[in-house]
Amino acid sequence: MLWWESKIKQVSCYKFLLEGVMNLKIRINKQLLRTIFFSGIVLGLISCQAWPQKKQNKELAIIVNHADPLSVQIGQYYRQKRNIPADHVIEVIFDPSVTNLSSEDFARIKQEVDALTPPEVKGYALTWTKPYRVDCMSITSAFALGFDTRHCAKGCQAIAPNPYFNSNRSEPFLDFGIRPTMTIAATSFEEAKALIDRGVASDNTHPQGTAYLMDTKDKARNVRSNFYSTITKQLSSRIPIEVIKSNVLKDKNDVLFYFTGVSKVRGLESNTFLPGAMADHLTSFGGKLTDSGQMSSMEWLKAGATGSYGAVVEPCNFVQKFPHPGVAMYHYLQGDNLLHAYWKSVGWVGQGIFIGEPLARPFGNADDN
Repeated sequence: MLWWESKIKQVSCYKFLLEGVMNLKIRINKQLLRTIFFSGIVLGLISCQAWPQKKQNKELAIIVNHADPLSVQIGQYYRQKRNIPADHVIEVIFDPSVTNLSSEDFARIKQEVDALTPPEVKGYALTWTKPYRVDCMSITSAFALGFDTRHCAKGCQAIAPNPYFNSNRSEPFLDFGIRPTMTIAATSFEEAKALIDRGVASDNTHPQGTAYLMDTKDKARNVRSNFYSTITKQLSSRIPIEVIKSNVLKDKNDVLFYFTGVSKVRGLESNTFLPGAMADHLTSFGGKLTDSGQMSSMEWLKAGATGSYGAVVEPCNFVQKFPHPGVAMYHYLQGDNLLHAYWKSVGWVGQGIFIGEPLARPFGNADDN
């Protein structure tokens, strides 16, 4: 809030009080009128000075596609709900019907975005579902890291590491030159609004939820289960953790974390996700948001999760290319928002897309806002 914006609010408040007194049309003696007048003015001025000023969120910039009416609508609503300054909304233009943006088109867009990004911005929120990739990278990784083929792989190969992985730092752009990015993925405004509202509702609530770690029968996709015993030992004092030997989780009403390894997750509709919930499945093409032959990661959001992740090109089953459940949970429980906790959990991030409400922060403190 700029100083002059605060003064305008105060002047408006004073004007309202004075007009109220001038419009008083009751018959009372002059002495009583004077008492009411001056007492009311004093109390009113005090209330004007205490007029609450909501702190603006200047750490995030919203990128909208001006050629996509839904993207613009989502951006407007998100800016309002998260009190993001107008100059932190960056408009670009590209074809909203394609799933894969060329690296040449992306270079032009990224140059525009970089030029318009205020220096205090630590991350980006995208407001579209398509495109979800830039050639061999995900759209979120391309905006965060810049398009770089070192973050790509032909076949089952390692890629460049994520410098933000498991970091205890909170200034990724200053420390590593990256701005973590997440897309508010939805196919309708109603879906986007519900997602955003869940994220906002989660803030500082310290929910009493459970982490469900699924030990599935799908050997190729169950590779993260090797971490479960360590995660349980290190984090069970912070949050209830259940390791379940099954492909299906059903009828749970307290889901805060849900990590599994299958191509399609069954029984999602039977569970209740708490606001701020993080959930994903390790499979090849969950990040193909609109045309996957497997389950799209967007199904998690439709079921009530607030954030998810998926691969946009074949990653093979390298655990480094998917969220480490323990790292994601640890940083979330430590008070990081969804954007930063999720980004810190993936070792090789180039081929995966982050989706959800970036600023959801269930384990934050109100004094920090």
